Amino acid sequence: MSNSPVSDQRAVPCMMMRGGTSRGPFFLESDLPVDTAARDRLLLAALGSPDPRQIDGLGGAHPLTSKAGIVRLSTTPGVDLDFLFAQLQPDNDTVDVTPNCGNMLAAVLPFALERGLLPIIDGATTARILTLNTGMRCDVTVQTPRGELRYGGDTRIDGVPGSAAPISINFLDTAGSVCPSLLPSGRALDRIDVDGQAVDATLIDNGMPMVLVLASDFGISGYEAAADLNANQTLKARLERLRLAAGPLMGLGDVAAKNYPKMCLVAAPREGGSVATRCFIPHVCHDSIGVLAAVTVATACVLPGAITEGIAVVPPSAIKTLSIEHPTGEFSVELELDPTCPGQVTRAALLRTARPIMRGEVLIPAHI
Repeated sequence: MSNSPVSDQRAVPCMMMRGGTSRGPFFLESDLPVDTAARDRLLLAALGSPDPRQIDGLGGAHPLTSKAGIVRLSTTPGVDLDFLFAQLQPDNDTVDVTPNCGNMLAAVLPFALERGLLPIIDGATTARILTLNTGMRCDVTVQTPRGELRYGGDTRIDGVPGSAAPISINFLDTAGSVCPSLLPSGRALDRIDVDGQAVDATLIDNGMPMVLVLASDFGISGYEAAADLNANQTLKARLERLRLAAGPLMGLGDVAAKNYPKMCLVAAPREGGSVATRCFIPHVCHDSIGVLAAVTVATACVLPGAITEGIAVVPPSAIKTLSIEHPTGEFSVELELDPTCPGQVTRAALLRTARPIMRGEVLIPAHI
């Protein structure tokens, strides 16, 4: 960490990166305090939390832009990079390093190459990344023609304007990332009492702990705009009561102060995809859908007896591309299934994009 010689602010090197549909500063672990509490105070100051507008920091007043990444060379055999994801919130002082974030994951290798942690290979550069939050591993590949990191390209992802170079992510072990197993309750479908009424739900974790319910069971279509759902306080309160009830069933205990499980309303597709979704992260309806949320929803679509059975459109091939519809478009996930075990996913892959927005130093008040 470097110090500013002319003021009571301290300068910390970072790069502002967009990863998928998320955004936040990325740091080398060596530039941050070793002490966890001091590190968290620094991250809160860098993002400007707690403040709904995050007016005094780099945050964008939304959970999707209140994130940070911490990267280091890995000492784990067979792994190139370690990544610690930090989820902050605009209006509170929590720094949650429990869940994964597949969108921010897309920016890890570009950041590492920008900072010289790994050599750039002519043509394409691949690295195995260990997400320290949950122990998840994946292989990430970026385009590096003539030994130059390329950000421009023709790949479009819904929720991000324009196009960019593709970044492929091949997840190696996502089942039970935070929960004890893929189906932590041991069932594909649970019936949970909420306000004296039974609600059917699939409790699942294939990279992201999620509670999937039918939108129709909550008196909505599942095709509403995110802003309309965010304005529906009755709906949000009922979803939160369901989330709190689901936490212990998923082996997560009291989840009142946790950013997971995410809540997802599902409905039959209406734009030619596999299933329609409206996801909450966990209290704000997402304008699109997170990477690992999309993987988890896609997995539910191929599980016999899950809440999506009867509404999801699933291709018959062993390698299935499922299009997860969301408020601003769709997210395609490629799943490969074990032919000897129905519903057993052996591989999940997808494409994202990323881009550096700014590099330099974020200034942190010295007293922090």
